[in-house]
Amino acid sequence: MSTVHIPADQVELDGELILPPSTKGVVAFAHGSGSSRFSPRNTYVAEVLQQHGIGTLLFDLLTREEDQDYETRFDIALLTRRLLAATAWLQSDPKTQAMHLGYFGASTGAAAALQAAAKMGDKVAAVVSRGGRPDLAGEVALSRVTAPTLLIVGAADYGVIELNQQAYVLMNCEKELTLIPHATHLFEEPGTLQQAARSAASWFARYL
Repeated sequence: MSTVHIPADQVELDGELILPPSTKGVVAFAHGSGSSRFSPRNTYVAEVLQQHGIGTLLFDLLTREEDQDYETRFDIALLTRRLLAATAWLQSDPKTQAMHLGYFGASTGAAAALQAAAKMGDKVAAVVSRGGRPDLAGEVALSRVTAPTLLIVGAADYGVIELNQQAYVLMNCEKELTLIPHATHLFEEPGTLQQAARSAASWFARYL
């Protein structure tokens, strides 16, 4: 594991880059509001991806000061800019520049991942959203995403399921909507996060 520092806007974002041996792809994680690169759920998903030979970049989309501001956490345009900055960093780093690139977004981070994927076009190979708010990416961005996209939602995450279904209809790329039985928004029920992580890993393994 290497700790990295990603320049974005006028700040520097801290992250952890883990590249398993002979990996061909790397996934940048966009966490949700009020979370960080230390999110236990994202860390768990990242470990499962690494076991499948996929590299991961977990990084803070906001500085500690920015994260104190509640509104900043829901500033999708800002979160998208930060994810694009991390993407540019991955594309310029000798260790990762030749790798296929994926995005994993949770909560509001899913909207940032989809907006970034819409801007990046075929430079992003796959997107996965877990318990995400893809609807917040907006109709225009959703219709422009070309990367194969998997939306994972808890089957008991009422309200968010409908928002994912609405976003799903607006997307023209290869896509799948997977409901994890018994799971609520945070996938805290036994075995549900494992199922979500396995679904994400097989999606990335297929497209990266």
